[in-house]
Amino acid sequence: MTAPVVILAVGNPSRGDDAIGPLLCERLAEWLQAEGLADCFELIEDFQLNIEHALDLVGRELVLFIDAGEGTRAPFCFQRIFPVAGMAHCSHELAPEAVLEVFRRTLHQEPPAAFVLCVRGEAFELGEPLSQAARENVEGAWACLQQLFWHPDRESWEGQATP
Repeated sequence: MTAPVVILAVGNPSRGDDAIGPLLCERLAEWLQAEGLADCFELIEDFQLNIEHALDLVGRELVLFIDAGEGTRAPFCFQRIFPVAGMAHCSHELAPEAVLEVFRRTLHQEPPAAFVLCVRGEAFELGEPLSQAARENVEGAWACLQQLFWHPDRESWEGQATP
């Protein structure tokens, strides 16, 4: 059975604050299991979004993309996103909105409600550890994630979105 909510956490753990997505994914996996919520969510971790990720949205009610962002408002931004037509599609490294558009064009239907949690990062250099600022921002994002996952429905998530 397909879990109603899929989380796509992206980032490279070898590139400093780009590890935010994988770090939150690992933490979520442990928390969801401990809270007895694991069956409602599927966690997918990858270095970057690809066109194939559109197939991970099939049969879902909600989608959450988690990533680090340089220049993102601290500590994080959580918002609803929609497919964007006309975005360049290549075989790798897509924006979340482009994944939604690939879904729409490939399956000829609207994608599930989708959201992005972008956590502010400061340092993305190869071989660097997670920065102290990113650690603090992750804690703020963690509190938001817990609220979202206790109420996994579009209306609740829209109510949590940051302006």
